Amino acid sequence: MVSSVRRCSRTACGRPAVATLTYVYADSTAVLGPLATYAEPHCYDLCAHHSERLTAPRGWEVVRLAMGTSPPRPSGDDLEALADAVREAARGSREVPEARQAPPRAGADPMEVARRGHLRILRSPDP
Repeated sequence: MVSSVRRCSRTACGRPAVATLTYVYADSTAVLGPLATYAEPHCYDLCAHHSERLTAPRGWEVVRLAMGTSPPRPSGDDLEALADAVREAARGSREVPEARQAPPRAGADPMEVARRGHLRILRSPDP
């Protein structure tokens, strides 16, 4: 059975992670912020104990972002970006290049007009 709780990345520490540490090598900066939504290979999840005691190499700056006690919620900017992406996709679906249209298949959905990767473009039903 796999636990859904992410653990601290420090060796021999089994505490639950509460923060994510990311290094910005170009700026000689260590950024410590709220626990990232997904575990990333080049980031380190830290427990409360290790995040409070974090130090950076000499000459580096540590940036500590505000840690909320509740899980992050989508901001207005996130929702607006999502709406813009949906609008852009809808505009692009009207201009499907002929070369990218899927050939008709036996048993295919009659509403399917074309495919782009794993996405399907569907024809609106006639009223």
